Amino acid sequence: MADGIRLGLRALVSTVLGGAALIAIVTVASVLGPMLALDLYTPPVAAWWTVFTAITVQAVPFLLLGTVVSAAIGAFVPQRVFQRLLPRRTALAVPVAGAAGVVLPGCECASVPVAGSLMRRGVAPAAALAFLLSAPAINPVVLVATSIAFPGQPEMVLGRLAASLGTAVVMGWLWARFGREEWLRPAKRDTAHGPEGGPRAFASGLQHDFLHAGGFLVVGAAAAATFAIVVPSSLLEVFTGSAWLSVLLLAVLAVVLCVCSEADAFVAASLSGFSPTARLAFMVVGPMVDLKLIALQTGTFGRSFALRFSSATWLVAVASSALVGWWLL
Repeated sequence: MADGIRLGLRALVSTVLGGAALIAIVTVASVLGPMLALDLYTPPVAAWWTVFTAITVQAVPFLLLGTVVSAAIGAFVPQRVFQRLLPRRTALAVPVAGAAGVVLPGCECASVPVAGSLMRRGVAPAAALAFLLSAPAINPVVLVATSIAFPGQPEMVLGRLAASLGTAVVMGWLWARFGREEWLRPAKRDTAHGPEGGPRAFASGLQHDFLHAGGFLVVGAAAAATFAIVVPSSLLEVFTGSAWLSVLLLAVLAVVLCVCSEADAFVAASLSGFSPTARLAFMVVGPMVDLKLIALQTGTFGRSFALRFSSATWLVAVASSALVGWWLL
C-alpha cells in the first residue's frame, strides 16, 4: 500500500513538473521564435509563434487538472456506483447517465474503456454510451476552461453544456430505439490504463492521459496556428460568409485536429473569424467524434459499431450546435 501511494505521488509530481516544463519551453520558444522570425524577415512566422504559444500556455493547466481528475475517477470510484445511481428503465437511465458527466469528468481516451466496463457490469448500453459522450464534453474542468477562453461570454459555456448534453441524451435514446446487439461487439477487458484501481492505476492513468492528451494539444495548437496564418482570408470569407458552411467546416476540423476537450475551447477562441455558432460546433463535436475516438471505439466495440455510432453522433452534434447557437448565441 505504501509503495502504491509513493508511486502515485511520484507520478503526480512528475506530471506537474512536466506541465511546468512544457509551459516554460513554450514560453521561451515564444520569445525566441518571434526574434528569429524578425531576423529572417518573416513576420508570419512570428505571428504563428504568438498564436501557438497563446493557445498552449492557456490550455496546459486545464489539461493537467483534467487528467489528474480523470485518473482519480478511474482509479478510486468503483464501477458499481453507476449501477446504484442509474434507474432501471433505460429511457430514464440515459439522461441520468448523461448528466453524470457534469460531476464525473473523464478524458476522451478514458471514456471508451469506462463505457465498456459499465456494459460488462450490467449497465444498459444506451446509458453507458450517453456517459461516454457527455463525460469529456461537459465536466467541470471543460466548462471552466471554456469560461476562461471566452471571457465575458457566459452564453458560450451554457451553449456548450446544452448542446453537448442534448447530443449525448439523444444518441442514448437513439441507440435504445434503433441499436442492434450485433452491431456492438462485447467489450473486452481493457488493460491500457494498467490495474483496475488504486494508486498504481492512478499513476498509470495519469501518465498515459497527460502524455497522450498533451501530444494532441501541441498538434492541435500548431494546426490551429497554421490554419490562422496560412489560409488566406479570401478563402475563409467563402465559409465565414455562410452560416451553414462555417459550422460544417469547423465540425469537420474538430474531427481531424483531435484536440483534448480540456483545451479545445482555447483553440476555438483563436478561430475568431468564424461565427459563435461555428465555434460552438467545434467544441461540441470534438470531444465526441474525432479520429482517435473512432479508432478507440473500433478497437473496443468493433468497426461496425464505430462507423455507425460516430457518423450518427456527428450529425446529431452538428444539428444540436446549430439549434442551440440559433437560440442562444
